[in-house]
Amino acid sequence: MENIKLIDAKFIEENTNFPALISELDSGFSSKNVIVPMRHHHDFPNPEVEADSTLLLMPAWNPSKEAGVKIVTVSPENSQFDLPSIHGTYIYMDAKTGALKAILEAKSLTAKRTAAASALASNFLAKKEASSLLMIGTGALSINLIKAHASIRPIKTVYVWGRNIQKAQAICDALSNSRFSVETIQNIEDKIAEVDIISCATLSKTPLVLGKHLKAGQHVDLVGAYKKDMREADDDAIRTASVFVDTMQGGLKESGDIVIPLEKGIINEADIKADLFQLCSKEKQGRQSKDEITLFKSVGHALEDLIAAKYYYNQFINV
Repeated sequence: MENIKLIDAKFIEENTNFPALISELDSGFSSKNVIVPMRHHHDFPNPEVEADSTLLLMPAWNPSKEAGVKIVTVSPENSQFDLPSIHGTYIYMDAKTGALKAILEAKSLTAKRTAAASALASNFLAKKEASSLLMIGTGALSINLIKAHASIRPIKTVYVWGRNIQKAQAICDALSNSRFSVETIQNIEDKIAEVDIISCATLSKTPLVLGKHLKAGQHVDLVGAYKKDMREADDDAIRTASVFVDTMQGGLKESGDIVIPLEKGIINEADIKADLFQLCSKEKQGRQSKDEITLFKSVGHALEDLIAAKYYYNQFINV
């Protein structure tokens, strides 16, 4: 057990090079070697707080190479204990022997790989010259999404909107030394029609990205709204845009942004242009015209966790 590496959030934060991580994800999605079963979702009673908790298990294997499983608990009443509602750990193993190689802090791992996956999609879907970004949401993902998008596109201006203006300003302050300018906005509609990329990472149950505000050539990146009753984009946005997902397996089943329009007949499954497997392997094409509006919906995938765990493990042992 003495050889097991413990990789904490500080190491992950200080050793993330988004272009490199994006490149690793591109290789992972294009190879199709990784085996990813459906995630395990178990709700269990938590009578002391009168609310169920959830256990999520997300395994993945690259046969005879690496394997891993992310273990996440969600306890929605944790605020009364002054604790975050989500806790997570990633177990990284040798797929040939089954030996445990590392334990990684999963919250930071997830934030980095999620942002990198969105930027990977933007490589195929956003205009090459995209220079402005609207970030909707002020959670832990927001800074990572801004950094990831800016690492693969010539972003010059970033606008940040959040329901709490102080949190939005805190993001701007944290990015004040970036090569791009960052400023808060009071209303989404003030800038949504002007920017090249719209990235949204919220838990909203009502749409924030409205189709009536979208303009030709934009790219919409939807990262939040992970439940079937949540929406970040309205029906007009889904109807107007060319829709892409991270994986067909999860993208068509887990988020209200896709599930609700499918159920209402706004779109059908054949209208989903491609997922990251198809884009990275060049099986399908991304953006096809300068005026096309593209929309990417991410719900996360265990392949991303495994690729990111390998990326950070390799850095850790080579420090």
